[in-house]
This record gives sequence, structure tokens and C-alpha cells, in this order.
Amino acid sequence: MAARRLSLLLSRSASSNLFLRGSPGDTVTISRLTRGAFSYSTSAAIEEPLTPSVKVDYTQLLINGKFVDSASGKTFPTLDPRTGNVIAHVAEGDSEDVDRAVAAARKAFDEGPWPKMTAYVTTLHLRLKDQGYFCALLICLKNIMMKLQHLRLGIMESHMNRLPKLKYQWLCVFFRYYAGWADKIHGLTVPADGEHHVQILHEPFGVAGQIIPWNFPLLMFAWKVAPALACGNTIVLKTAEQTPLSALYAAKLFLEAGLPPGVLNIISGFGPTAGAALSSHMDVDKLAFTGSTDTGKIVLQLAAKSNLKPVTLELGGKSPFIVCEDADVEKAAELAHFALFFNQGQCCCAGSRTFVHERIYDQFLEKAKALAVNRVVGDPFKAGIQQGPQIDTEQFEKILRYIRVGVDSGATLETGGERFGSTGYYVQPTVFSNVQDDMLIAKEEIFGPVQSILKFKDLGDVVRRANTTRYGLAAGVFTQNIDTANTLTRALRAGTVWVNCFDVFDAAIPFGGYKMSGQGREKGIYGLNSYLQVKAVVTPLKNPAWI
Repeated sequence: MAARRLSLLLSRSASSNLFLRGSPGDTVTISRLTRGAFSYSTSAAIEEPLTPSVKVDYTQLLINGKFVDSASGKTFPTLDPRTGNVIAHVAEGDSEDVDRAVAAARKAFDEGPWPKMTAYVTTLHLRLKDQGYFCALLICLKNIMMKLQHLRLGIMESHMNRLPKLKYQWLCVFFRYYAGWADKIHGLTVPADGEHHVQILHEPFGVAGQIIPWNFPLLMFAWKVAPALACGNTIVLKTAEQTPLSALYAAKLFLEAGLPPGVLNIISGFGPTAGAALSSHMDVDKLAFTGSTDTGKIVLQLAAKSNLKPVTLELGGKSPFIVCEDADVEKAAELAHFALFFNQGQCCCAGSRTFVHERIYDQFLEKAKALAVNRVVGDPFKAGIQQGPQIDTEQFEKILRYIRVGVDSGATLETGGERFGSTGYYVQPTVFSNVQDDMLIAKEEIFGPVQSILKFKDLGDVVRRANTTRYGLAAGVFTQNIDTANTLTRALRAGTVWVNCFDVFDAAIPFGGYKMSGQGREKGIYGLNSYLQVKAVVTPLKNPAWI
């Protein structure tokens, strides 16, 4: 039963709690506090932003196969981070809406066709018809989907197109990957000590609650939804309040492709209301959350205090990027730059602690500084732009406060450090040198375009310091020596270690963290385990010919 339905067809909240205090609107001017900081041009940011030709049609909640208003009738604005202007008003779901969505998901699981489809038939149905139909819809509407997400996130299209795994076809690839698993989820027959037949079944949990972040909303939608459906669960998914539009549109495509009502339900709303209601709901059987570590603790606590539902957590990180003595400095600087500044630094696995061997430190620093100075910041809809705005004013102010704390703690601000332009949530690409392990900018997740460069002496030194963190999501190693690479990959306590590369993702590669970066894994075969329960069935054998 567990293996059938994705074959039918084919959001912290990432916003971390503020660790630094300051009044909203406190923008920081840093260059006067430091020596040698580069000046920055703001001309690109103050130009009139482009207006994408996209109409936002889906702003309601999706419950039981229909788009509906919230029970309270409330809405909230979703904003354009380039300007702070309102894009659309979206239905604000709360506990009553979560109750309605969970009831629909429960009915779809207990009484609907979804859990009763055979794996073989539905896999054929998916591969020959519905999967192709869903993917065709997705690809045909790629530009609309991109504009919806870019409008909210500021991810530039040309940059996305240079990264094939972030193209929208990749979303289709992800669903195809788990469609391939849907008819391969099977149990075991095991020998027992005595005259008994023992079979092990892998069964869906039932209703899966899912909470996704804002930094990659469409990809996180796929990471959560695809394995849950492949295993036969029904879903209530809460979007991040900053980015509700793309999931609503993707869900509409699922409905067009024939997904039964109630199997996928989408709630937009806020963490303390909709998120808390979903996490503590007594009829939700399984919970998955991606976001900040502090919010993840709250989610885990709510799940435990309600019905002790199992929880998968993909949380924050402070990933080390280690540049060894033998590294090609120019290539290492370019990769370290990408590892940190990708997606405006709004990436949980960003290489935000750049450890560089002391013998090449100065050379590396000059190249890293030049890359940051030459990084093109502005409207992501315009050609040639490499960095757009941060997601919202809260994240924008938080980043600037961390920069101020970095200066006050004695780190050297090499470049950047200020707001970029006079409108929107743009932050200059920022580089700190002479960063020490006990500084806040080296310990806490900034989630912005701020590179901290630290110096190390030898492998023992860097392993000890890289592991001295509450996080363990990812790490990067840059070396030409295979023995060095082997030593570091085994010593680093992180869920993913990239060697001479970074941010390489694939549907088959598991992702998740050690320590306070989370529990459980997403993607690959390990992603299935999060949505399956194991049942042992024992039956006596009467006069067996063999045991």
C-alpha cells in the first residue's frame, strides 16, 4: 500500500529569531568605523525596478481540492523586496483553517482513493500520462513560476539558468525521481526462531504536516511533497509567510494533473498561529520542518507536547569552508565566494566560516575582497545582476546589526558593510578578515552576504575549530591532496562535505545535519524513511514443510 500514489501524477520558517537587538529602521554606517574599507556605488540599486508581466491569481488557501478564503477572512501582504511594495494580499490561515485542512487530509487518507491504488498500475499511470502532464504544465508555465518566485526572493533568472539544478525543470526531475521509488517501496520476510511467518511492512504515517522556508520555497516544496506522496501520505503544508505564492501555484498544477481532493492542502499564514496549530495538532501523524534552529526547537516541543508525532528537522548551519595550503588560491577564492554569497547568503548550508591556511591567507584575502567589490548588486530582473535584495526588512536589519557587532568585536571590515542604495532590502557584499572563533559573526548564522575569513595553522587546528560549533549541516574542503581530503571528510562533523565543489545537490543525495542542524534526512532513499512506519506481522505456521 505504501508505494503507489506519487506515481499517479506528477518554506526557517527560515527567518531566524533575532540574536542581536536593535530598533527597526536602525541602518548602520560602517565605513567610518573601519580602515581601508572600499567605497561602494549605489547607482544600480536606485534605478527604477523592472515590473514583471505576471498576474497573481492564487492567493487563497487550498483545502480539500478547492481554493478558499481563510475562516477569519483575514489577509496579509506579500512584499517585493526590491522596493517594499505590496505584490498581493494572501489569505491568512490560522488554527481553524489548519483544522479544516487536517480534516480533509485525514478523510483523503482514510476514505479516499489515494491509499488504495496499486503500485504497479499507478506507476504506469504516472509515467505514461500524469507525470508527463504535470511536468508539461510546469515547464510551459516556467516563466510565470520564475517571476512569482523572483519577485519575492530576488533570484535572478540568468544566474538560475547557469545553475541547471535550480532550473524549474529540476522540480520535475525531483518528482520523477520519487515517482521511480513509488513502486519499489517494499517490506521484508525475515526468519524467526520457531514456527512463525514474519513479514515486515513499510506503511505511510497518514497525515503529514510540513512547514517550508522562504529562501528556496519551490524547491523546498518538492523536497517535502514528493517523498511524502511517494510513500502514500496525505499532506497539510504551511508556506513561509514571506513566500506563499509559488507553492499555491504549484498546487494548482497538481490539481490540474488529477491529484485527488484532500491529498495536498496548502495553508499560508504565520508561525505563531498556523505553524503552531499544525505542529501541535493531535490528528497530524508526522511533521517535517525546515527553518532556523530556534524555531525548530519550538516545533519539536509542540509536537512532543501534543501527540508525540515524529519530526524531521532541517535547521541552521555555520558551515566551514576550508582552504588548504596546497590549494589553487584563485579557484579557491572563487568557490568560497560562491559558497557564501549564493542566493544573497540566504542559504542554510552557506560556507559562512572561511578557514584559510596561514601561508596563503593574505593572497586569498585580496582575491576574496576583489570578488566582493566586483559583485554586481541590483534588480534581479535586469541582465548581469549577481545579487538581489534580502528577503524582508527583518532579515535586512539583522544582517546590518551583525556587521556592526563584527566591527565592534575587532574584526577587520575589508569591504561592504552598509546598505546598498536607498530603497529595497539590499546589502553590500561584505568581507571580514582577522575573524576569531569567539566572535558572534563566527558563531551565529547571519543568513546574509557576509563572509568571515579565519586563519588556521594545520589540519589538527582547523578540524578542532571547525567542529567547535553547535551546528553540523555542511562543510567544504578545497585541496589538491587526496590524503588531506580523506582526513578532513572523516573528521568533520557535518551531514554533507563537499570536496573542491560546493552546493552540489541531486535528488538522490541525502541532505541533513549533525548536532543542532537537525534530525533525519531529506532527499534520496533516506528521504523515504521519514515518511514510512515499520510494522512487524507475525503469523503461526501449522506443520510447515520448512522454516
